[in-house]
Amino acid sequence: MADNDYYQSLGLQKGASPDEIKKAYRKLAVKFHPDKNPGDKSAEDRFKEINEAYAVLSDPQKKAQYDQFGSSGFHQRYSQEDIFRGFDVNDLFRDIGGSEDIFSRIFGGGGGFQQQRGGRGAGMRRQRGEDFTMELKVSFRDAYSGAEKKVAFSKNGKREELVVKVPAGVENGSRLRLQGKGGEGFGGGAQGDIYLTIVVGSDAQFTREGDDILTERLIRFSEAALGCSLEVPTLEGAKRIKVPAGIQPGTKIRLKGLGFPHMGSTGKGDLYVKVGVKVPESLAAEQRSLLEKLAEQGL
Repeated sequence: MADNDYYQSLGLQKGASPDEIKKAYRKLAVKFHPDKNPGDKSAEDRFKEINEAYAVLSDPQKKAQYDQFGSSGFHQRYSQEDIFRGFDVNDLFRDIGGSEDIFSRIFGGGGGFQQQRGGRGAGMRRQRGEDFTMELKVSFRDAYSGAEKKVAFSKNGKREELVVKVPAGVENGSRLRLQGKGGEGFGGGAQGDIYLTIVVGSDAQFTREGDDILTERLIRFSEAALGCSLEVPTLEGAKRIKVPAGIQPGTKIRLKGLGFPHMGSTGKGDLYVKVGVKVPESLAAEQRSLLEKLAEQGL
């Protein structure tokens, strides 16, 4: 089923309403119900397909994930047990006029359901709630200093919000776990978790290399030859550094402890200022004359 499109399985277009989804499902479920097609393997396979599609598209959270990530991305996040978790099997078979045991017969007791002894309407086994995954975008400077961010998501068809503490020094691609904030458990099972993948934005002045920071500054040829004092930006405010005489283009000057915090431990990385030499695009007559004299002296 992983390669199929759930909307196509129900004969629908993406964006179909809950009523359209339920109507299409009931029509197909009646048509391909095994009790009406005894011994027909193709009808049984089709019945499995439409039930899996309905289990996803009838659940607001799973539907949102499917719409966002598509079939391939969705199935990387959801197993078949996840897909059927929270799906009310009793409502399912009341809808199509069958009996609950048809589900176990076709899916082999899978799909995350296991009926307890006691006949029709008995409870289901305890299942942990599903985990939610989403991205959390933070700025370069928030990743440096840490921040509190608001996260909004849909749960059981309702909008929910959480305030998340982003730790100082967090890296792009890091995952934060919000324990017990995911999907509701089934049959008294524990709630799932939320996993946030951090996406750190870029900065116009700085680039990050591990916990070190790199910035670039251009100086004049005379400053490179004679040395100078240079003001440079840092994430803690401007700092003045000394540029030694004779510095070569591309040399990096280290400012210890002005990089990103080491997340989960003490200390920080370093800031490196990469020095470049600015070559003038045009020269005044006097400047050209002086440079020509210096060139004659081997400079």
